[in-house]
Amino acid sequence: MQRLTAESVTLGYDQRVITENLSVEIPDNSFTVIVGPNACGKSTLLRALARMLKPSRGQVLLDGQTIHQLPAKKVARTLGLLPQSSIAPDGITVADLVARGRYPHQGLLRQWSPQDERVVNESMGSTGVAELADRYVDELSGGQRQRVWIAMALAQQTPLLLLDEPTTYLDIQHQIDVLDLCAELHETQGRTLVAVLHDLNHAARYATHLIAMRDGAIVAEGPPSEVVDAELVERVFGMRCQVIDDPETGTPLVVPAARKARKVAA
Repeated sequence: MQRLTAESVTLGYDQRVITENLSVEIPDNSFTVIVGPNACGKSTLLRALARMLKPSRGQVLLDGQTIHQLPAKKVARTLGLLPQSSIAPDGITVADLVARGRYPHQGLLRQWSPQDERVVNESMGSTGVAELADRYVDELSGGQRQRVWIAMALAQQTPLLLLDEPTTYLDIQHQIDVLDLCAELHETQGRTLVAVLHDLNHAARYATHLIAMRDGAIVAEGPPSEVVDAELVERVFGMRCQVIDDPETGTPLVVPAARKARKVAA
């Protein structure tokens, strides 16, 4: 069994069911990316995997145990989360916010240590926010704040890291920087990453395992080279396209049909 799985889960909010009887296994040591149109259930699934949303039926398992029955601090030492939108406390500096990522590692017998300081500095350096360490978070731009939150998630140093739309608010260069960082964490540190992304081409380039969702169900999953084709894109997103080899990486590259071609087809 993989470390993080969902077994026949039904997920929703109040009386609204988003997904029903859904099962998924996150491959260990993978960079898994979940894609799909808006409101298809991909962020809902991520929230359930992160213990933020309890299934009304079924269960999410972490290391073979029901995740909602585990102590919160134990989960936090194993699984980190970057939510879609985060609000920092008023008057907190970048360094202090990133340092909060070390909370799961603190205890009565273990307080702040030189190792904690090193991890915080490394996390800020790898996300390009070290020069902002003394700035207040609420003074930063949206893109800068996003990188600070990513730094805090990295400082948690969990073997499993879940990211809900981590490239939100970022320009194209910083999107690539963040995804490069995720790939490096996966490749050099062996971390298992699960990310929700909107950009299918980014997903196909960076993911080792792709999960495509529509209407609360998994339509296809597997290595991008094996599952991404024109038929899948039309089935999931309702978009006509060509899928060619990315000239940089050889991964699938989705080229949407031109406006005139779409009109002719209609």
